[in-house]
Amino acid sequence: MIVVSKPNLATMKSRTIRLVVLFGTIVVVGLLAIQIYWVKNALDLKERQFNSSVQMALMKVVNQVTQFGNDTTQIVEPIKQLPDNMFVVTVNEKIYPNILESLLKRQFEMHHLDMDFEYGIYDCNTNNVLYGNYVNFDEIKAAFQQSATSPKKQSTGIFPKINKDEYYFLVHFPTKQTFMFQEMGFWLFSTVVLILVVLFFTYAIFVILKQRRLSEIQTDFINNMTHEFKTPLATISISTDVLLQPTITNNPERLMSYVTIIQDEANRLKNQVERVLQMAKLDKEKIKLAIEPHDIHTIIKQAVENLKLTIYNKNGKINLDLNAQQSIAQIDKLHIQNIIYNLLDNAIKYCEDDPVITIATQNYKKGIEIAVADNGIGIPQESQPYIFDKFYRVPTGNIHDVKGFGLGLNYVKIMVDAHKGHVRLKSEPNKGTTIYIWLPISDDDNKTLFK
Repeated sequence: MIVVSKPNLATMKSRTIRLVVLFGTIVVVGLLAIQIYWVKNALDLKERQFNSSVQMALMKVVNQVTQFGNDTTQIVEPIKQLPDNMFVVTVNEKIYPNILESLLKRQFEMHHLDMDFEYGIYDCNTNNVLYGNYVNFDEIKAAFQQSATSPKKQSTGIFPKINKDEYYFLVHFPTKQTFMFQEMGFWLFSTVVLILVVLFFTYAIFVILKQRRLSEIQTDFINNMTHEFKTPLATISISTDVLLQPTITNNPERLMSYVTIIQDEANRLKNQVERVLQMAKLDKEKIKLAIEPHDIHTIIKQAVENLKLTIYNKNGKINLDLNAQQSIAQIDKLHIQNIIYNLLDNAIKYCEDDPVITIATQNYKKGIEIAVADNGIGIPQESQPYIFDKFYRVPTGNIHDVKGFGLGLNYVKIMVDAHKGHVRLKSEPNKGTTIYIWLPISDDDNKTLFK
């Protein structure tokens, strides 16, 4: 008989998510590239249209200026474009500012060059700027509307003929960039819409990946919890089967041994349930601390004393390096005790050799810093940002050799934050881990206890 194995559902989901992210990223990058290409082409087209319109308008001005004079000599390429949106126009006739400004206003309005401009008139004979002015677009519109509604008048001014001398005027458009952006309203709007789509896509991918990680963590938590509950329950079941044997009463020592096993496993189950319920309670309710002055050094020494037997059975050692001169702080004693227990418990559990733990304290920034260092297996760099997250455990394949729910360090983080402190870690694989906890030494009025 041939057995066909079914594909792992989690693997299929993971592959599907990766494909969705990959193809979505390709589509978004493609859309951005296309948008950039078309925006650039549209900008180039608008630039060419602008330059062409200015050239046509200025050419009209040159022809009208020439009509007032007697010099019929045609200047080859009278209009030259310079950088920074400047145009230089050469003429053979003397230029009057009022006539030139009027012509420029009319031609720019007729060619839909709706923007401010400034111009200057230069005399090549004297090498001097004869006149210059800045013209607002509102003035252009007003001048055009007035000339359109009033009777047309011919200028009575006659340009004097100046032989072999040249004049030129320069026109500059200081608001060209604003004008170009206004002309590209559709493209700017479509670009903003595309950016919003990209941001939405990025946020959606972030949520998907976050939910995936939470799902994996919760699945791992359920598996660990099942294992944690199943083992003591199996032990209790076996012990009760033994106690149900009629001959068990004939051996009081054996009877007491199995009763003790049942009691120990029941207490173990109780502690596990209380830990889970405690974390659930912290999520739903605002943390209320019973703040009182306590000596942190005393709390550390008590924790070490209570774990002395556990350390002895592991052939381990705890070193105390309590150097803080000020160790009395406004804290909740119960939660600080639990923090120390959790850190010591992790240091013992996650050590493959004989555990050597060092607890050090020092005063730092008007507070006390507690450092718990071990010689354990360490934490990989990629797992360190998540180590204080609820239910998170460092991945070790499908098997966790060390029992736990992934709640200990999350509890530490929550409680330290509740005390307005902060926690950080330093770790290297196979070199151990050091957890640093800083707690402020102050009362409710933030009055420090330092002398």
